[in-house]
Amino acid sequence: MKGISIYQEFKVLTIVIIGALLNAAALNLFLIPAKVLAGGITGIAQLVNSMLEPTALHISTGILLLLMNIPVIYAGWIKVGRRFTFYSTISVALTTLFMAIIPLHPLTNDILLNAVFGGVVQAIGSGITLKFGASCGGMDIIAMILTRVKDRPIGFYMFALNAVIILSAGFLFGWRRALYTLLQLYVSIRVVDAIHTSYVKLTAWVVTDKANELQKAISVQMYRGITKISAKGGYTNKDKDLLMIVFTRYELYRLKQIIKEVDPRAFTNIVETTDVFGLFVRKKDA
Repeated sequence: MKGISIYQEFKVLTIVIIGALLNAAALNLFLIPAKVLAGGITGIAQLVNSMLEPTALHISTGILLLLMNIPVIYAGWIKVGRRFTFYSTISVALTTLFMAIIPLHPLTNDILLNAVFGGVVQAIGSGITLKFGASCGGMDIIAMILTRVKDRPIGFYMFALNAVIILSAGFLFGWRRALYTLLQLYVSIRVVDAIHTSYVKLTAWVVTDKANELQKAISVQMYRGITKISAKGGYTNKDKDLLMIVFTRYELYRLKQIIKEVDPRAFTNIVETTDVFGLFVRKKDA
């Protein structure tokens, strides 16, 4: 099992590196040269960079992205967990590094192509990173913190932040570029949803013969409450247990790995969850 775990972690690290490279390429080859803003903290870093350009204090977008993520990463380390935050930190650091290596040179002067392809390339990087249980930092960590601290509507905060970015793009670069920024955000969201999932919360139904072992592993590694229901196999007529777990999309990869390690023969059905009432997060033991 240890060998499998090392292989899985190496695979995640490889995906994080590829995701960071795609994010950096999207920014330096498409979005930044066309003055089209990305969403979240990356977009804020682009805005600050643009405002500092006329002054003597010029800081690259990559460095600003890294600096702005420091307090977010610190909060994530305390509130979310070390593994998720560790890979997210690596992603942000590598994105900054790749942005320093990849030349700031547009592949095309067509602003529409830059907006669309920049959104697609960045979304592929973000989507595959999320799919393997990590993130590109920024709003993903903030969303994870909010779901751990209190069940809050993440979409409202992300919409509000992106609305500010779009309006800022209009005032700084003109409303034509603000509309292209809106197009880029829409394309990016759609591609991420296609690669990963559009739902923030999911529910897993797990039919297993090793309910106690799975309960212990999930509770220790994910701090999620679990409901156990007695069940009977329709074909075998054997007694089994059915576990129900509600979790966030950022934990999907980790849950899959836990189930594979503890009970590879378990039957798991992942369904989309539109809303949750009552206790969602199990408090960590003191």
